[in-house]
Amino acid sequence: MDRIDLFRVYARVVECANFTRAADTLGLPRSTVSAAIQELEGRVGARLLNRTTRQVAPTREGEVFYARCLRLIEDMEEAENLFRQASVGPRGVLRVDVPGRVGRLIVAPALPAFLDAYPQIDITLGVTDRAVNLIEEGVDCALRVGELPDSGLVARTMGKLPLINVASPAYLARHGVPRTPADLDAHACVHYASPSTGRVAPWEWLEGQVARIRTLPGRVTVNNAEAYIASCLAGLGLIQIPAYDVRQHLASGELVAVMQDHPPAPMPMTLLYPQRRLPSRRVQVFADWLEALLREACEPA
Repeated sequence: MDRIDLFRVYARVVECANFTRAADTLGLPRSTVSAAIQELEGRVGARLLNRTTRQVAPTREGEVFYARCLRLIEDMEEAENLFRQASVGPRGVLRVDVPGRVGRLIVAPALPAFLDAYPQIDITLGVTDRAVNLIEEGVDCALRVGELPDSGLVARTMGKLPLINVASPAYLARHGVPRTPADLDAHACVHYASPSTGRVAPWEWLEGQVARIRTLPGRVTVNNAEAYIASCLAGLGLIQIPAYDVRQHLASGELVAVMQDHPPAPMPMTLLYPQRRLPSRRVQVFADWLEALLREACEPA
């Protein structure tokens, strides 16, 4: 294993804080990773990692060396790709993670066009509403919807996702059609709990540019977009949902848009990738393609 590969192994161990997880993401045996760290410590003449039965953490020297490793890895990757990209285009496996219905309704149907445009890129598409750990799970980039906590990841804004209020005809026949926030006193909603935090989102609407919220009663709480829409179709209450997500249900009459003058604030869409390196060329071209795709797909009908 050459020195730059040793640096890559060391950086991954630091980021995963675990030899086994690092080995899994690198596609190497754990014994190879352990031997690489031992060789690297011998080369530099210092102990780089503190090892326990549960976790691995860099020593003070290891933290300094880790920062230097990242710069060297970035420089090497940039040098390796300096002329190759112009002649052969981006290549390799791109590991992407997107929310469930964005993946199923928007990204997957459009992938043939991307793969035709970039025949040397293969896609591993993760589709989940769970907040994946990009480093530990070896993900190159992940699309997230909504406000994000500070994660130490690089964030690229991908636009805004418009939301609308909808209900089933059966629900509206029983409870009437709400037209203003004051009408909500007589209504219930299906609650949506974040799959990451468990926090239940309140009902929201805009007054000018100011977001207002209130809590509505509701007997059903879900943590999945599919169940959220299914509950609304079953007449269990109002929901607030991305417009693209229920376009077909609106067209068929299975759902009806309500309170159209009082929508919730649009949700930001963000592409995240690890800060430890510059985005590869394949990440850059995918991000450009995804931004244009989302802009077209998520525009209100």
